[in-house]
Amino acid sequence: MKCWLFLAISIIAEVSGTLSMKYASLYGGQVGHLVMYAMITLSYVALSVAIKRIALGVAYALWEGVGVLLITLCSVTLFAESLPLMKALGLLVLVAGIVLLNGGTDKADKQKQEKEKGGLHAAA
Repeated sequence: MKCWLFLAISIIAEVSGTLSMKYASLYGGQVGHLVMYAMITLSYVALSVAIKRIALGVAYALWEGVGVLLITLCSVTLFAESLPLMKALGLLVLVAGIVLLNGGTDKADKQKQEKEKGGLHAAA
């Protein structure tokens, strides 16, 4: 369960770092860049801890996909960026892909656990 917490921390740190990079590029100042470096570093460290228990493909897809979704939504609200229909549809497809990927992994993990317990052996 801790691995999912580290993945969540990684996603939040990535989003914070990317948003602080945008803030620094708009308003200047070194603080935004320092926050960006710290958050991106924290993001990768937390992701490396998360992948000890979460499949790399799933962890990376969630990290990147949820990160893109949150960064886009925050950039629309904080920086008044536009959200045209095509971008919104792209985000919906992204969310659907994340759900499908995560759901498929859960099913595969359950099948693997059953196989290890001997639950998938054919009866004679």
